Amino acid sequence: MNIFVTGATGWVGSAVVTELLASQHRVLGLVRSEAGAKRLTELGAEALVGSLDDLDSLRRGAARADGVIHTAFNHDFSRFAENCEQDRRAIEALGAALKGSDRPLVVTSGMLSLAKGRPVMESDLSVPPSPSYPRASEAAAQALAEQGVRAAVVRLPPTVHGHGDHAFVPRLIDIARQTGSSAYVGDGQNRWSAVHRLDAARVFRLAVERAAPGATYHAAAEEGVAFRQIAEVIARRLEVPLAALSAEEAAAHFGWLAPFASRDLAASSERTRSILGWEPQQPRLLADIDHPAYFSMQV
Repeated sequence: MNIFVTGATGWVGSAVVTELLASQHRVLGLVRSEAGAKRLTELGAEALVGSLDDLDSLRRGAARADGVIHTAFNHDFSRFAENCEQDRRAIEALGAALKGSDRPLVVTSGMLSLAKGRPVMESDLSVPPSPSYPRASEAAAQALAEQGVRAAVVRLPPTVHGHGDHAFVPRLIDIARQTGSSAYVGDGQNRWSAVHRLDAARVFRLAVERAAPGATYHAAAEEGVAFRQIAEVIARRLEVPLAALSAEEAAAHFGWLAPFASRDLAASSERTRSILGWEPQQPRLLADIDHPAYFSMQV
């Protein structure tokens, strides 16, 4: 298959590109610059310079492909509502180019606020977009599926880890350095589901090969890792105290990350494993972050 990948040089997207090429697929990757195009072509893929705001570039890429994997998303949380609207428009543009065909579209989403007191299941419905949570990735994909597009969703856990990570765990490390303590909220038993980026890439590859319209897949290698265990690794590596915080103290300590630090974000992938035949093969979260490479990163 010739697969069009948005976010082709990003943290997840670049792993998806490598996975697709290793499985003998051809890749056309969306990049924002000539430097990105150079990196992509060196891997053996073809580059298309464009952006999520350049809807024509998205439509052209999708029109040339046998399938599309959409991993691009702007993670600037200071502009979250704008970024969610940008994402919705991009998904609709990609879907428009695929209408009337059996070519699959795999959209990336998250697992926030989908369940309380239990792991999120693939069958759990996404949260409808609203001013308090404007992300519309799944709603846009579902709308396309109802229009006959072979659209499916891959949900990613709160931490997609691996050496080179620049997301939540490196931010926790940076906060511990700045504050002089590695903290958790309450008893720290709230859990984060997790996956190594290379294992996540295999879910995307299997999804685009086998996707059923309207399907939801979970790229969760671990159902839940206690947040306190993550904090313990950071405290030991940085040689700083481990601290238990109240909800009020957490807001000051973690800043914008506080809601994530205190929330239970466990997720099951049992159905995904059964349907796609996916079994994670890479290191688990605690083993992966307990490595000098994680503590030499800049966020």
